[in-house]
Order: sequence, then structure tokens, then C-alpha cells
Amino acid sequence: MVAIVKYNAGNIQSVLFALERIGVEAVWTDEPEVLQGASHVIFPGVGEASTAMQYLRERELDKVIKGLTQPVLGICLGLQLFCAHSEENDAECLGIFDNQVRLFPAGAQKVPHIGWNGITHLKSPLFRGVEENAWTYFVHSYYAEPSEWQCATCDYMVPFAAALHRDNFYAVQFHPEKSSGTGQQILRNFLAI
Repeated sequence: MVAIVKYNAGNIQSVLFALERIGVEAVWTDEPEVLQGASHVIFPGVGEASTAMQYLRERELDKVIKGLTQPVLGICLGLQLFCAHSEENDAECLGIFDNQVRLFPAGAQKVPHIGWNGITHLKSPLFRGVEENAWTYFVHSYYAEPSEWQCATCDYMVPFAAALHRDNFYAVQFHPEKSSGTGQQILRNFLAI
């Protein structure tokens, strides 16, 4: 069984639909026992870091998530919450990865970063069968700084971690559920881990 973490973040429905398209049913839950018993856990999100972390801490889901031993995939805000700290309202996050999450600098390009962009330096089971510089869909104003856990890179004003991997934790800044065939391949790869 695949479980999607239920918390106060948007975009859950599009993840459920994306899983349905590849023939996978998932349950949306904040029950610790269900999350712990799932074969795979997906932690998606569109929202604001400090509010999301407050919700997780109030329900002790922060401890549950950090203690999971099966494959776990963070998507967008999920990736940022897996990091150590976010500049978005000075949020202390889960600390699975020691990355800092920064606001894109003001510049010639628009913030948020919205649209298709290529990902490079792919080095994780998530990217089996995915071509270098594959196009994926991004929507974000904050980004994870590069680190040793980085397994894909993107460049928008600055190079940033498009994906991270440490032990059983995987995370992507882009939205695989909105990234067409590439996104479907990445979801399939995750569920094969």
C-alpha cells in the first residue's frame, strides 16, 4: 500500500490522479500506524513552510516521518521540509537533509520559478530511464542549496538541488505529477525501490 501524508498542504489530488494513471491506488492519511505500515510514503505539498511544520509538530507527524524506514518521497514543499531550515518565515524543518532553503534572489527572472526546466547530473534510482536534461515542471519561490545529498541539479538564477537522496529518503523540487512522461517514469522508479 502507498500512503500519502495528510497535512495542511495543497496539491494532494493531482498526486492521487498521477498514481491512478500508472495503476497505483494510494491512501491519504495522517495516521501514524498507516504511514508506518505502508510500502512507500509520499510527502507532497504546495504551501508555506512554517505553517506546515507547525501542523506536523502538533500531531507528532514530524517524529513519525523521520522514523520511517521504507522509501519516502518528498515533492516540492515536501523536499523543502526535509531540509534543515527554510528562510520562509524562518522555519526549522525536519533536518533529514542538512540543506538550507533560500528565497530566490531578486533579479531579471521572475519569482516564483514557474514552468518547465531541465534537470541535470542525475544520479539516483529515481532517474532510471530518464534522460539527462529531461524537462520537469516547477512552481516554487524557495530552493534547496546544493549539498552532498543532491542527486539532480537545476539552474534558475542560481544552481539548486532539483532532487535529494539520503538512505530511504528521496525528494524532488519539481512536480512529477505534472511532468508528463518523465514524471510518470520517476514515480514508477520510486515505487520500484
